[in-house]
Amino acid sequence: MASLVFSGSLSSSISRPSPLSASPAQSHPLRCRVSFSSFLATRCQMVEPLRYVNGAPPRIPIINDQSLPSFLTAPRGLEGGSKNDTRLRIFSGTANPALSQEIANYLGLGLGKIKIKRFADGEIYVQLQESVRGCDVFLVQPTCPPANENLMELLIMIDACRRASAKNITAVIPYFGYARADRKTQGRESIAAKLVANLITEAGANRVLACDLHSGQSMGYFDIPVDHVYGQPVILDYLASKTFCSNDLVVVSPDVGGVARARAFAKKLSDAPLAIVDKRRQGHNIAEVMNLIGDVRGKVAVMVDDMIDTAGTIAKGAALLHEEGAREVYACSTHAVFSPPAIERLSSGLFQEVIITNTIPVLEKKGFPQLTVLSVANLLGETIWRVHDDCSVSSIFQ
Repeated sequence: MASLVFSGSLSSSISRPSPLSASPAQSHPLRCRVSFSSFLATRCQMVEPLRYVNGAPPRIPIINDQSLPSFLTAPRGLEGGSKNDTRLRIFSGTANPALSQEIANYLGLGLGKIKIKRFADGEIYVQLQESVRGCDVFLVQPTCPPANENLMELLIMIDACRRASAKNITAVIPYFGYARADRKTQGRESIAAKLVANLITEAGANRVLACDLHSGQSMGYFDIPVDHVYGQPVILDYLASKTFCSNDLVVVSPDVGGVARARAFAKKLSDAPLAIVDKRRQGHNIAEVMNLIGDVRGKVAVMVDDMIDTAGTIAKGAALLHEEGAREVYACSTHAVFSPPAIERLSSGLFQEVIITNTIPVLEKKGFPQLTVLSVANLLGETIWRVHDDCSVSSIFQ
């Protein structure tokens, strides 16, 4: 049975703005205040009690002892009495309604009423059940498996909002499918990531909010603004509750293409050393590990990737790390696609723990003892609020 660990809270509070606040957004009528009780109520729950190593207290591997952002630990309640006073609307598709509800709870809002159904032949029907005229609308819909169904549903939702005279339409895509088809590696290949970007733009979206794109250049495929959200703060928040000694940590990139991502993660994890698994891919979803660049002997290896699909790459990399003398291996990933035979590979004993987020819903049948699921609802909710309030998004991750 999987141990589900959520870093967000399902409760929200509404309070008046603090007169001492000097935030640039203070003049906005919708303002929040985080209470200390909410802060305590929404910390990450640990899978097991903290273990003391050789009598020493736990060490928190966050660089420079910086405190974690408040949005990871407390809900943002919207000010203004009735929730209907705001022009902010959150609608959910059918791909991940639980995450959409958590985002709405963080913002102190209710999900917008929407009717989505399938006809007998599989066609998708969408109708908004409330007015969005002149509203700032956010549509939460990852394009996870079944990718084509969920993508088409998102496009029809965007079209319905556009025809209902929404002022701004933001497609919130926690997991952006087709992102791996971002370039031509062989002749006569399509660049599906660009095609999907064109579809979303032409459907009527004014902005896209995506979480941990497979590659940064995918943002350039859109002709509309893209806010790129990183899931690292949520995973770092959870790792901070562990008893790791900073000298024992090493961050591992499972392939050369993920070095930039792993390096950024390592800098925030007490500036841990970096190791790289060099692999040779023989085909799609088929990877062959060749060698390891870096030293992992006697260390706790934290493998970082943006997604786990069939788990072939990360499982072979973990096996190599054990051969090279790694004491423990942790897998950290934002998107849990978990195509067969991923579950068998991840639960085979290679990993001390597999840490993922809920950008893609994880079915109960796909759970296993080493699995830990963290919520990105607070992260996405804070980003949505800042986009709506015309505040900086990049400052969340600085």
